[in-house]
Order: sequence, then C-alpha cells, then structure tokens
Amino acid sequence: MKVLLVNTSAITGGAAIATSRLAASLRENGVEAHILVANRDGGDPQTVLALPHRWRHKWHFLWERLRIFILQRFKRQRLFDIDPAWTGTDITRLQCFREADIIHLNWVNQGFLSLKDMEKILRSGKPVVWTMHDMWNFMGICHSERDCGGYKQHCGSCPLLTVRGENDLSHRIWAKKQRLYAQNPDIVFVGCSQWIAQAAKESPLLAHHRVESIVNPIDCQLYKPNDRTEARRRLHLPQDKTLLLFCAYNVATPLKGLNNLRTALSLLRDQNPALAGQIGLILMGKGSETEANDFPVETYPLGLINNVAQKVEVYNAANLFVIPSTQDNLPNTLMEAKACGLPVIGSRVGGIPQMIHEGEDGLLVAPANGQALADAIVRLLTAADLSAMGRNSRQSALEEYSTSAVARKYINLYKELYKTKTS
Repeated sequence: MKVLLVNTSAITGGAAIATSRLAASLRENGVEAHILVANRDGGDPQTVLALPHRWRHKWHFLWERLRIFILQRFKRQRLFDIDPAWTGTDITRLQCFREADIIHLNWVNQGFLSLKDMEKILRSGKPVVWTMHDMWNFMGICHSERDCGGYKQHCGSCPLLTVRGENDLSHRIWAKKQRLYAQNPDIVFVGCSQWIAQAAKESPLLAHHRVESIVNPIDCQLYKPNDRTEARRRLHLPQDKTLLLFCAYNVATPLKGLNNLRTALSLLRDQNPALAGQIGLILMGKGSETEANDFPVETYPLGLINNVAQKVEVYNAANLFVIPSTQDNLPNTLMEAKACGLPVIGSRVGGIPQMIHEGEDGLLVAPANGQALADAIVRLLTAADLSAMGRNSRQSALEEYSTSAVARKYINLYKELYKTKTS
C-alpha cells in the first residue's frame, strides 16, 4: 500500500512534526509512505517530496497574504490567523499523487492547497483521510474558536475581520466548504484528540461525515528519560535549581498561555518567596530570548530547537513541565515531556485533559487562572512524589502514543477505505 501524506512544511510546526512521525511509524510497519510538502525545510530527502516549482508556492503565499492585508484595510493584525484557501497548487498532476493508493491530508494552508485544489483531490477517486490538527476544517477561515462558536451554525460576523457581517468572508468560505464536503461524503476526518473530534461533530459542515479520533504518535525510543545532571551540564543550566519547562514553536503565541505562567510565578514569589528562590524557568521556542526578561524567577531561554537529541536533553534537564494553554488540541510538547518522564501541569482545555491523568502523572488547572497554576506548582514541588509521577508519565506515553499502536489504527483505516473504494 502506498500512502501520500500532504502537509505544508516538513518540520516547522506541530502538524509537520506529527506528520513526519506518522510517516516514519507507517514505514516501520510495512507501509510505503511519503510526505508531499510545499516547503522542504528539512526531513529525509528520500521520503519528503517537495513541489517541483517551489517559487510558485512562495508567490501563492505572498499573494494570499496581500489580499488578506487589503481585505483587512491594511492592518497587519490577524494577518496570519486567517486562511481562506484562495490560492494553491494542483497536486493531482504529480506522479507521487497518481501512484498513491491513499491520500492523507494534514495541515495544508498558507498557499499550499486552495479549496479548488482540494476539490480536485476529492474528485480523483482516491480514498482521502484528513487529519485535523486544528479547527480550520470545520470552521470558516480561522484555526481556533476563540470563544466565538459561530462554526456551530454557519460562521459570519467573524471577530477576526475588520469588515464583518452575516455574509462576510468567514461565511462565504464556510459555505464553499459546505458545498465541497457535501459533494464528497466519503472523506474521513480524524481528530488528534477526542476534544477536536467532538467539536468537529458539532459543526454542520461535518454533520454527515465520518469523524474518528486517533492520537499522534511519538517515538519513545528517542524521547526517553536520561541523566538530569548530564543534561544540565551540557546545556549550561544550574544543578541547584528546580527547573520548570515551558515550550512552544513560538512561546509568545497567546493561546499557549505564557502570560498566565508569568502571573502564576509572580503570585508564587509573593506568597512563597523561599520556594520561588529555588525555582528556575526554561523557555524553549521561537521568541524565548525576548520573553525571558519579565519573569520573577531566573529564566533560561534556549530559543527554537529542532534537533531531536537537543530537545530530549532539554526535557531531561527539567523537573516539571508546564503547559497553561487557553486552547490546544493534542500538543506534541506535552507528549514529548511525558515520554521523557516529566510530571506535568496543564490547563483543562482542548485535548490536554485527555493526556494528563489527574494526580498520577500531573495536575489539571483552570485556564487563564494564575492563582490555580501557582497553587498547582507549589503542590507538586512540595507535596508530591515527582519521581513516581515521572514514571507514571513515561508509562502512559508508552501505552497511549507509541508509534506501533498509532500506526496500526491508521493502517486499519486505510485498508478499510481502500477495500471499499476498490470493491
């Protein structure tokens, strides 16, 4: 069986990482899997295929952003929060597409595939699986709900738009998706978390489509516990601090909740100064150097790290992982932290409650609640057996996110769809 996974980039962003891991796990289980990307920013050149004329994608990306800039009356705010899928590339003409038995779409925005391109894919007759790494598939133009709820009806009056109304861009794109999906009832949508799968079912766009929930995989032989002392020595981090870890592709992304962590640590310092003096904070991700200045504890910015071995060292250098998101799907960072044996604290939002076993491998807190987060940090650092929690964290990662378990679920889905199409 030949599977073509399609994603905008090879290694940049959570969807790219998840797609790469899935492709590797499929190959390990006997499936011939390749990834088609618009931008080959890394990855194995034997399995990652890029568009033949990549300059066209750059032009499509810039042209689409320019149109959005004009639509927003020349305001840069929200420029990258909106994806109308106006421009893209017809990948059905490519040899890798023609040879594939299964087309597995992932995150395909920002000038890679237009809605017209998606229509050609769906009309090709090939079975199509579409993994939802965010909410774009069942909304109008945005990737996260932001407490709007418009997608549960028909979108419109979008808070992201400068010019909004019942028939604004968000509603028009929503209507185009409705027509596209209605003409292609056999697409199978997959949510990376139970939360996003349930949210998708609440949208009229997917009301008559099959929606599954399959988690992303992680290689637990790469992401595993190692010696903390050695990890800190190599990263030039202090040995005498209790280190918290916060990481994201871009740490300043509002939905990731860094400001809430800042508030929590300020409250902790005021309420428990002795404990605060023992704490340090590791920031890993784009923008960490800039964001590190305003924290009430010693902060160690490491920047964006793509090298897996270096990322594993960062996880192993920490005592506790904190993810105070206000919205999230099934964060790779939380999965990585658990595989490396870290106790975790996360917000009770999105797919995070599915990943944290309360009191066993971590704690859940109310989102955007600095005091609750501060209390959880104090509780774990003063009253919990972090070693036991770390072992539980590692064990749950092995049981729930191993590459072999996830690959089997997708392979069974592929075989079912292929058999149905060819019978």
